[in-house]
Amino acid sequence: MDFRYLGNSGLKVSEISYGNWLTHGSQVENEQAKACVRAALEAGITTFDTADVYANTKAESVLGEALAGERRESLEIFTKVYWPTGPGGPNDTGLSRKHIHESINGSLKRLGTDYVDLYQAHRFDTETPLEETMEAFADVVRQGKALYIGVSEWTAEQLQEGHRLARELRIPFVSNQPQYSMLWRVIEAEVVPASEELGIGQVVFSPIAQGVLTGKYLPGQQPPEGSRATDANGSNFIKRFLTDDVLTRVQELKPLAEEADLSLSQLAIAWVLQNSNVSSAIIGASRPEQVTENVKASGVTLDEGLLKRIDEVLGHIVENDPAKTAQNAPQKRPNS
Repeated sequence: MDFRYLGNSGLKVSEISYGNWLTHGSQVENEQAKACVRAALEAGITTFDTADVYANTKAESVLGEALAGERRESLEIFTKVYWPTGPGGPNDTGLSRKHIHESINGSLKRLGTDYVDLYQAHRFDTETPLEETMEAFADVVRQGKALYIGVSEWTAEQLQEGHRLARELRIPFVSNQPQYSMLWRVIEAEVVPASEELGIGQVVFSPIAQGVLTGKYLPGQQPPEGSRATDANGSNFIKRFLTDDVLTRVQELKPLAEEADLSLSQLAIAWVLQNSNVSSAIIGASRPEQVTENVKASGVTLDEGLLKRIDEVLGHIVENDPAKTAQNAPQKRPNS
């Protein structure tokens, strides 16, 4: 496993990290989830990403149990705050001072740790003053409950303003967690250049486009039983890629992967790691062997010729519109 710095900080993270979105506490039984975490540890992964909202807090508990007994100093544990948790009361969501402080305490208890290495704003909150949010994050850092602060799916403008406030408060704002893959490149035009200037690294999710870039979904055919596309929770996230045009072009990537002596999923993960602003690519798994297979993308260098041929195969199906990042941000929540 190769390691990279998280943004311009001194924190090193495994360039492939393990995340439990849509799996632990929902799609995958606890023992199988723990087996996936063990496979990640055995493969050299030290960086683990979760969030309080995943399976309505259950995912954090499963990850905490799976990591129990490991040397805490040898791990980098990330979690997030924003989306509704608990019974969904008026203060059970957002980035208010109240919700942030209550959420970090709950996350630490579920994870079985005194601190997280990275605490992330899971989205930008349009209803809470950014000053209030950043001041609350500063409190969390100064209380020793988080070492670094990051965000997820913020626009370039939001990153710039958040970074300015973080500098004033003298807290380390070091990362952004966006969706990024061969098929979804909306961060490249604005978010990545702004992040490079600010010293923010990307911790990218869905590098295999929720499984589409494994090649298991075939044009003109129903999705395989038990796949994410047939799961009530996962299907909403993957459906944008399940067109015959996209699936046909993904199949055309197979010869390129074979030339590089990689599986399609390894090629997809290696592709995102070619971006120097990417600090880590998050993989998920429902089976331990998926982890063992996908970590082989670490340390792989794809030559310029291969990268160009990938672009030629995918053509117009690639999403590049930077406005899609802003569209991912939630709209204003209605008054309760």
